[in-house]
Amino acid sequence: MIETIDLTKKYGDFSALESLDLKLEKGDLFGFIGPNGAGKTTTIRILSTLLAPTWGEAYVCGHSIYTHPREIRRAIGYMPDIFGVYDDMRVIEYLEFFAAAYRIEGAERKRVADRSLELVDLTVKRDELVTSLSRGMTQRLGLARVLLHDPQVLLLDEPASGLDPRARIEMRNLLRRLQGLGKTILVSSHILPELADICNRVGIIEYGRLLACGDVQELLAQVRGRPVIRLRVAGPPEPAAKTLEGCPEISQLAVRDGEVLATLAEGVADPSALAARLIAAGHQLISMRESEVNLETAFLEITKGSLGRPKAVANPAPNPAPSA
Repeated sequence: MIETIDLTKKYGDFSALESLDLKLEKGDLFGFIGPNGAGKTTTIRILSTLLAPTWGEAYVCGHSIYTHPREIRRAIGYMPDIFGVYDDMRVIEYLEFFAAAYRIEGAERKRVADRSLELVDLTVKRDELVTSLSRGMTQRLGLARVLLHDPQVLLLDEPASGLDPRARIEMRNLLRRLQGLGKTILVSSHILPELADICNRVGIIEYGRLLACGDVQELLAQVRGRPVIRLRVAGPPEPAAKTLEGCPEISQLAVRDGEVLATLAEGVADPSALAARLIAAGHQLISMRESEVNLETAFLEITKGSLGRPKAVANPAPNPAPSA
């Protein structure tokens, strides 16, 4: 549904996007993760045909951004991070106005507006003024607007930005519902927990470069390495760590935040020998668990070697836009 090949955007010597290769399949809910200024918005604007790349190619629903921009715009729903609304309109009027812009006429216009309101759970606000909506409801109204023409692909730039915790949960649930309807969704965010629980695939971008991309569990496996067992005992942890020194099941020991952190040796999967050794030495074991690796940990691990923006390289001749 979405594919980019060597996609690059430069402003003089500044690289906003550097050789992006990305592929999304139908039904993916793809989380585009990176700090502000990483290149997320640049990518989304190129995919929505609002910004021309310096070179490279991108396809959306099989259409090239160079030769078929109109077909792409019909196939996508693009929601920028900041969008304006007409405060003097009622919610239903706002949606019907944009439905008319999509050339949806007559009774069909009202039907699709009502359908979009129902999808985003704003039906009870259909006759309210847009200016009366909360920030979270305004974001949902913006999403209702991009759903009017039933797009195959949704490009959502920081849709949960500025929302309170409850509104963020509602937005995540809404994205899950849209994925269940068969939509392919690319959603960007710099807030990792927003995407960790809902996306089936993620890409981590920093300084315009895609550092990692794949299934969430695959990325976690990349940084997990050997299991780290966290042990908590009654009393100070240092004597317990001393007891475990030289244990053949352990390759590394550390004490942190009142716990003993034991990295298991290569090929060791069962940590029960650690508990047995501590108990035999007279320590009272309170808890023993494997240290979890989450998406935030993966992001920090993957980006830890990226200390600065890459230096500008000589620009190759940009790909000319093919003639229609």
